[in-house]
This record gives sequence, structure tokens and C-alpha cells, in this order.
Amino acid sequence: MTELVLIRVTGADKPGLTASISAILAQYGVTILDIGQAEIHDTLSLGILAAIPDNAESAPVLKDVLFKAHELGLSIRFTPVTAESYAHWVAGQGKSRHIITLLARTIEADAIARVTAIVAEHGLNIDQISRLSGRVPLDQAASSNDNTRACVEFSVRGEADQSELRARFLEVANELGVDVAFQADDVYRRTRRLVAFDMDSTLIEAEVIDELARAAGVGDQVAAITERAMLGELDFKQSFAERMALLRGLDASVLEGIAERLPITEGAERLIYNLRALGYKTAILSGGFNYFGRYLQQRLGIDYVFANELEMEDGVVTGRVIEPVVDGQRKAELLRELAAKEGIRLEQTIAVGDGANDLPMLSIAGLGIAFRAKPLVRENARHSISTLGLDGILYLLGYRDRDIAEPPCTTAGQR
Repeated sequence: MTELVLIRVTGADKPGLTASISAILAQYGVTILDIGQAEIHDTLSLGILAAIPDNAESAPVLKDVLFKAHELGLSIRFTPVTAESYAHWVAGQGKSRHIITLLARTIEADAIARVTAIVAEHGLNIDQISRLSGRVPLDQAASSNDNTRACVEFSVRGEADQSELRARFLEVANELGVDVAFQADDVYRRTRRLVAFDMDSTLIEAEVIDELARAAGVGDQVAAITERAMLGELDFKQSFAERMALLRGLDASVLEGIAERLPITEGAERLIYNLRALGYKTAILSGGFNYFGRYLQQRLGIDYVFANELEMEDGVVTGRVIEPVVDGQRKAELLRELAAKEGIRLEQTIAVGDGANDLPMLSIAGLGIAFRAKPLVRENARHSISTLGLDGILYLLGYRDRDIAEPPCTTAGQR
């Protein structure tokens, strides 16, 4: 009768350990039903679920494995596995799988404890925990400064109320100053192909219309309208028309200077450089203006730009609105159109934005991310990033720091 044994090996890691153990099992014709290995700070943890065949007694097999482990300076433990237990394990492979991504400048034990407690409360099983961020020096690890990035990914299995889980994770994120994303671990997560960005307060750390308003001497009036629109208190088209009217008479000569001074959001260049290298298409879908969108397109290497036209006559802004206005619904329509043009499903798209007018496209994208967003947007988006720069999105896609290249002419991040 076939015997099932779980072999667990721990100790100082060195080349050839797994080969040595598995070679002994091979001599006895053992079948490997499952195997997993992890290494933390040069310490190995290896697990093998072995099926020892009828024609081989378990005692000699395990004795030889035990002697080899001691020879290598390893600790080893054998646990018999019943047929019923194995059958239960096999039956669990059809359960839903999800990825939980914890992001912050530094990750404290409290964040791990809170996230895993929620996982346990909802009856989910953690299959794997991985660190995606690179190793950092001790002085950086002990302080949360603007240059550090930390990310831990949990692979979990089981059925749970996703909306309730996201609400709980958002609560933890707000209390601890971290970000927690919860997404299905399905084929679409591994085949994203198009990333659409809002521009103002997303790709750039400014609202262009507010910058134009300052140049026109109506900064406070326009900024107040902009804020209410982003909070969802005003209809975007109505607020856009009101702000445009206040810009009437602005000289076109100021546009170039404003474009050159636009502050690029932390991580934007690193993110887009890597997305392009990995074959993603990128787009700006903005309620701002094409003039500035095209400037960013050239600077960052964006594939598509859709924004509003700033009408000029005799070198000055007319203050009139040119239809169609790119509002929230238009952004969602454009995302659908781009997905169709690229021959991909909406599940393969990513949308990133900060304002209420971004919610329509965030809601239909395969991965909708509220970036440094207003509370209303964070509460209604399925995912959010507030603690890191835009390059934190690469962690949500499952990339590790060692997979990520640094763009030319920028300071290299930690590896």
C-alpha cells in the first residue's frame, strides 16, 4: 500500500540541498505529490509530500533521507498523511484564489498582524507569502522616508465576501497608513495589456486648470470649483464650463512655461518606462487639456492622449467649451474603445485616477486604482494606492523590484 509522508526540512541554505534529498527519493521510485521551498535570510524551508510505492518500505527511505539531512546540517521532520487528508487537500484546488498586496514605505508587524487576522476571520487560507520589494539597508528599514518602498504579497485560497473584505482592508489602511489591495488571482491579472491614466493629480502633482487660473489672476475662484468637482459635489461638465469662462482672455504664451514646470508624480517615469519595456500600451484619459497631455506624451512615452481642447483666438483663450467634453462617462467610453482597438478584453485593462470623474473608468477596468485619491473615490474604487508613488502599481501586477528597471537619467532605487 502506498504510504504518504510529508517531509519538512529546515536549516542553513546552501547549493545542492534539494538535489541531495530528492536524489535519495528517486532511488526508491518515490512520487512527489507536492513540493514547496522558501528561503529567508539564508535559512531554508523545504516541504515535500512524498508517495512511497508499495514495493518500497518507508523505513529505509526515511532513514536514508534522515542521514543525508544530518550530514548536511539540516533539521528534518516526517509526518504521515492519511488518504482522507490527501483527498481533502486535492478537493481544495478548485477554490477561488486571491492576491492580497500590502504596500507602505516600511511595513510594521502590526500591519501584517491586522491583515492576516482579517484573512483568518473570513476563513481564507494563506498558501504563500512573498516579499516583492528589494532588500534595504538597516538604517532605511528602520525609518519610513520618501525613498523607501515595501511590499508583501499574500496568496490566499477560499470563498469570502469580497466587498466586506475590501471594506475591512480599507479600514486597516486608513488606521495604519498603509495600502492593502485585494484582487482575484486569475488569468487576467497576468495578462493586463493597457493602462489608462488620469492626468491632473495623477500623472502630475498639479491641476493644470488651476495653474492656468493663477496665470489669469483667478486662481482662488477656479481652485474652489476644481476641488468641489473632484470631490463629486459638482457635475464635471458644469464645473468645467464655469472654470473655462473664468480663463477668458488668458494669453497663450503662458502655456509653454506652465507645461515645463509641471511636477511629474513620484514613480510615474519608472512605471511607464517599465510598462513600455514589458509591452503594455498606455493612455492619458483626462478632463484636462490636450496641450499638456501631448507634452506629457512626448516626455513619458505615452501611446494615446484624449483630453479637452483649449480653444484659442488671436493668441488668447476664448473661455468657450469645445464638445465633446472628456468627463467621467467619456473616459469610460474611451477605455472601452481603446480596449477594442487593441483587441483585448476590459479585464485586461488598468485605470488609474484620483477624482470622482475617474470612477466610471475605474469601475469597468480589470484593475481600477484610486491613486492618492479623495476619500469618496477611495471608498468606491476596488483598489487604492496612497502611500507610494505610481510605480507601486508594478507590485499590484506581481512584479518584484529585481524585475524592474530604472529609467535613464534617474536615481536608481533599492534592489
